[in-house]
Amino acid sequence: MERGVVISKDRKSVPAGSACGLAAALAAVAIILSPVAAAAAAADPAQTRVEAFDNALLAAMKSGSAGVKARDRDLTPAVESAFDIPTMTRFAVGPPWASMTEAQHAELSRAFARYTTANYAKNFDSYSGQKFVIQGVTARGTDKIVQAQLTSPHGSTNNLIYRLHETPEGWKIIDVYYNGISQLTTRRSDFAGPVASGGASGLLSHLEELTAKLLA
Repeated sequence: MERGVVISKDRKSVPAGSACGLAAALAAVAIILSPVAAAAAAADPAQTRVEAFDNALLAAMKSGSAGVKARDRDLTPAVESAFDIPTMTRFAVGPPWASMTEAQHAELSRAFARYTTANYAKNFDSYSGQKFVIQGVTARGTDKIVQAQLTSPHGSTNNLIYRLHETPEGWKIIDVYYNGISQLTTRRSDFAGPVASGGASGLLSHLEELTAKLLA
């Protein structure tokens, strides 16, 4: 029996067996590459963490008319999920942290979480078409840097850089650079006076006072 042929578009004859072999080979390559493609398409876990928090901020902005206390309540779980608050508090306090008790660490971390949430609730208070756009993710030692922009239809753009590290609960934010300014460095400068004059209790009172003003 004569071996069959397949006619290609340029009218050249290709043995049918060769065509079948080529198709099988291509199928095998597709199977091998599909997990690679899926992995490439999957978002970086640090990026996913930042996107979830940015989406929470947008939701708060859209509910701006509900008031700062309502936004604060809505943002509380988002802040707790996105940020490594104990690590941030330790960095913000600086060397005096080492001489404080575990109970003071816990109390200051809770106060810092409330202050952080109140800050976002106060400053992200209205929506007029803004959106967050992720620019990229890069490694910095064992940390990851997620670059983003908050854009407005009116033309203004704010650059945001989130620094994250890996914890048992996944990637968590430990600093945010807003238009090039480290928020954690700013907090450390702000807290130096109250810590120097009053220790842990002095900083606690300072945080509670700042939070109350933000939510007033």
